[in-house]
Amino acid sequence: MREKLEVLEGILQTLGRIVVAYSGGVDSTFLLFVARRVLGASARGVLFDTALLPPHKREEALQTASALGLPVDVLSLDIFENRDIVANGPERCYFCKKHLFTKLLAWAGKSIICDGTNADEVLEFRPGLRAKEELGVRSPLLEAGLTKGEIRELSREYELPTWNKPSYSCLATRIPQGTELTAELLERIGKLERFLEELGFSGFRVRHHGTIARLELKEEDFSRVLEPKKRQKILEEFKNAGYHFVTLDLGGYQKGSMDGKI
Repeated sequence: MREKLEVLEGILQTLGRIVVAYSGGVDSTFLLFVARRVLGASARGVLFDTALLPPHKREEALQTASALGLPVDVLSLDIFENRDIVANGPERCYFCKKHLFTKLLAWAGKSIICDGTNADEVLEFRPGLRAKEELGVRSPLLEAGLTKGEIRELSREYELPTWNKPSYSCLATRIPQGTELTAELLERIGKLERFLEELGFSGFRVRHHGTIARLELKEEDFSRVLEPKKRQKILEEFKNAGYHFVTLDLGGYQKGSMDGKI
């Protein structure tokens, strides 16, 4: 693991001036932190501010960056101007990454764009990786062979607050492919997930199925969500948001469970 960290530092040294696509998650926070140690003022982050990221997650990411002294700019972009993203087809992630990183390349000038893709992600369904390759976006963590587990361990050693942070994906992953993305729907899901976080839940997803909301929770949270008062509070909140039915998925949280689903 230490050898991989040295490889990462060597890669960063060769890049010179870089901009890291920062989300406040485990990988991008670690990458930007190490890049600042290696490159100093020649490394900074940019946070994509879109309808796919709820406001509370944007503020959470910016607070993390501020606490660590990491400079992060905010690039506000409208995903609804791109019909291929809004259509939410199987290649949505490809079109989205192409849209976002094309805008970032124009913004960044001569700086090299980097993202937090790690060595585990190439084994998953990730259409967006192709878009980043086409645009020449670099993935130093992947190039160094660092896995998610190794990044978490190194983050813990550096005392980064994100070392054990649950993975988080854009709000579009809560919606079946082929269901058009709307501002109202994305905002609704974002608010409901924040509501659940405020009740003390983490590492979950609210999946949208028309009038049905399917909750994917960690199995250890099943008993908590079924506590009478808490269950009633959740039911009221979700029904007020427009759902007729609220279900608990007995399979628990499943990463990428909506991939390829219509």
